[in-house]
Amino acid sequence: MTKRIFRSILTVSLSVLLVGILLLVAVLHGYFETRVESELESQTQYIAQGVENAGMDYFEGLSSVSRITWVDADGTVLYDSKEDASHMENHADREEIREAIAAGEGRSARYSETLAQKTIYYALRLSDGTVLRVSDTQYSVWALVAQALQPAAIIVLCACVLAAVFASRASREIVRPINEIDLANPGESVSYDELTPLLAKIRSQNREIDRQMVKLRRRQEEFTAITENMGEGFLVIDTRTHVLSHNTAALRLLDAAEAPAETSVYTLNRAAGFRRAVEEALAGRRSEQLLESEDACRQVIASPVFQDEHLSGAVLVILDVTEKEQRENLRREFTANVSHELKTPLTSISGTAEILENGFVKAEDVPHFAGNIHREALRLIGLVNDIIQLSRLDEGGFTAEWVDCDVQETAKNVLEQVGAAAEAKHVTLTLTGSPCTARAVPQILEEIVYNLCDNAVKYNRDGGSVCVRTEQTPKAALLTVTDTGIGIPESARSRIFERFYRADKSHPAGGTGLGLSIVKHGSAYLGATVSVESELGKGSTFTLQFPSEN
Repeated sequence: MTKRIFRSILTVSLSVLLVGILLLVAVLHGYFETRVESELESQTQYIAQGVENAGMDYFEGLSSVSRITWVDADGTVLYDSKEDASHMENHADREEIREAIAAGEGRSARYSETLAQKTIYYALRLSDGTVLRVSDTQYSVWALVAQALQPAAIIVLCACVLAAVFASRASREIVRPINEIDLANPGESVSYDELTPLLAKIRSQNREIDRQMVKLRRRQEEFTAITENMGEGFLVIDTRTHVLSHNTAALRLLDAAEAPAETSVYTLNRAAGFRRAVEEALAGRRSEQLLESEDACRQVIASPVFQDEHLSGAVLVILDVTEKEQRENLRREFTANVSHELKTPLTSISGTAEILENGFVKAEDVPHFAGNIHREALRLIGLVNDIIQLSRLDEGGFTAEWVDCDVQETAKNVLEQVGAAAEAKHVTLTLTGSPCTARAVPQILEEIVYNLCDNAVKYNRDGGSVCVRTEQTPKAALLTVTDTGIGIPESARSRIFERFYRADKSHPAGGTGLGLSIVKHGSAYLGATVSVESELGKGSTFTLQFPSEN
C-alpha cells in the first residue's frame, strides 16, 4: 500500500510539474510575442520621426537589433539595415507593406520551418507616402524549450528528487496510522475519520469470529472428549495419506509412539494389512483387514470419504479384537479337544460292547470287559461334569449362597476323598497350618481344592508326599498345596491353566486337562488369585489367596 501511494503521489507531482512547465512556456511565449509587437510599434514610431526629419541621413551611424527597412510607395526598397537595398526585390506585395500604404500601418508574422523562427513585422506609412518597416524574430515554443533543455533537465531532475522524497515521507505518514490500527481492538485506534466505517465493520467481524471460535472450540472439545474416551482407534487421513486427526487409542492399538503433524499414516504401522486397508480406502473402496501379532489382534476398518463426489480422504477405525479372536480360537480348540476326549472313551466302550455282543468273550472274561466299560463310562461322566462345571463358571450360573467357609475343614474333607488314590501310590497326605475363613461358595471352593489335591496325587512319584497348608493373615486367607511330583517345565507354566492342556501328555496319570482350568475359573469367580511355583523333577506348589472380605 505504501508503494502504491508513493507511486501515485510521485506521478501526480511530476505530471503537475510537467503540465505547469508547458503552460508556463506557452503563456510566456504569448506574452513575449505581444511584448515584441508593442516594442516594434514604439521603435517604429521613434525611427519614423527621425526619418521624417533627417531623411536617409538618419540611418547613418544608427545601430539597432531589429531589422529596419524603408520602402518607397511603389515597393522599391530604399534602405535595409541587414541587406544591400539595391539587390533586394520589390516589397509592394508584402502584406504589412500593403496594409501600411492602404491604412497607414500594417502588421504580419511569417514562420520559418527551417530556422524554427517566427518573424514579426510592423510597417508605418510616412507623410511622404513611403513606408518604414521594423521587424524582429521570435523563436517558437519548442525552439525555446530546446534552447533551455539542459537547465530545464536539471530543474526537472531536482524536482523529481524532491517529489520522490516528499512522496515517500507523505506515503509513510499516510499509511502509518493504518498500520498502527489494533485489529483486536479497532475502536481504540487513533486513525482517520474516513476509516470509521471500516473499523466498525472490523469490530463486528471480530465479535462474529470470536463467537464462531468459541463454538468451534466447544465442538472440538466435544469431539476430542468423545474420541479420546473411545476404546476404538480413530484416524482421519487425506488423499496424500497425511494424518489429519487421531485419538490416543489409535496410537495405542497401532503400537505407535506419536503422530507428528503432516506425517504419513504409514509411519504408524507398516503391516501389509494396514497398508492394504489404506490403499483400498484411498482407491474409493471400503476395506476390513486383520493385523495379527503374537499377543494381539487388531481389526482395521477403512472407509473412503467423498466430498462433492470427489475423494477427499479416508476414515480408519481400529478395533481391538484380541479377546474375540482368542475366544474364537479357544472355542475351536475346545471343540476339537472335547471331540477328541469324548471320542476316546466312547470308542473304547463301543469296541468292548461290540466284542461282548458278538460273543467273542468267554464267560469268565465278561467281568473284565464290563469293568472296562464301567471305567470308560465313569471317565466320560467325569469329563462331561468338568465341562458343565466350566460352563457354569464361565456363565456365572451358580445360584448357591455365599457363606463364610472354613478353608481348613474343606481341605480336610478333600484329602479324605483323594486318600484312596494317594494310598495306591503310597503318597503321604499332610494337613498343616491354622484354621482360616474365606467368604465363598462352598461347592466351588471344594471343587478348587479337590482339583489341586487330585493333580498333586496323580502327578506325584511313588512314595511321595502332598502337604496342604492353611493360614489366616490380616489381609487374606491362604491355602497352599505342595507336592513332590514331576514338576512343571518353565515353558509350560503360562499354559497349564488352559483347557485341555497337559504339560506331559505321555504321563500315565492321563487326565482331561480341565482340572487346573476349573481351578483358575473357580478362583476368579470367588475373587481369589492362584499362583504356581515349580521345579522340574522336584515338585510344585500352588497357592490360593482369598481376600479377607469379599
